[in-house]
Amino acid sequence: MTRLMLIGLVLMLVTLPGCQLFGGGEKEAGAEQAAAQAPPSAATQGLAAGEGTTVYEVQTMGSGEASGIGKAGPDETGMIAKRTLYFDFDSAQVRGEDIPVVKAHARYLMANPQLVVTLEGHTDERGSREYNVALGEARAKAVAKLLELNGVDHRRIRVISYGEEKPMALGHDEAAWQQNRRVEIVYGG
Repeated sequence: MTRLMLIGLVLMLVTLPGCQLFGGGEKEAGAEQAAAQAPPSAATQGLAAGEGTTVYEVQTMGSGEASGIGKAGPDETGMIAKRTLYFDFDSAQVRGEDIPVVKAHARYLMANPQLVVTLEGHTDERGSREYNVALGEARAKAVAKLLELNGVDHRRIRVISYGEEKPMALGHDEAAWQQNRRVEIVYGG
């Protein structure tokens, strides 16, 4: 996409009346209406292509920084072993019970300055492809923001949204959808 096309898309999206994205408690009927709206935040990001999947890379590492798994002190609580955070329907808000997990990952990253982290945002199958990519991005950005608030330099955080393209569960019911509404924390470069 050219820069001019991106600017035009952003302007078009900004002028859409009545846009409300990523509300917390809307049900499926509300999601259908919201799914038709394209997100302004995703349109302004760099676009990269994967195997048939559009991913939005929001923050990337500088080429001079090292990556790889480092060592930290013992994790008495086992919180950094949790690498998947789940989200409520049509929400990009990190659940209260997951905030200590994100803080543990922030401490781990602070203790291992050579590490980078990729936050992979995912959604369930409901909603348009564009909406789901934007929602996955918003979920990953919410986790990134918490890491940053806990001292992690934004240059060490990479955000990618796969939307509905990489489901964890293949069913078409609430149990499967819940598993697919997630952010995966991946260490390395």
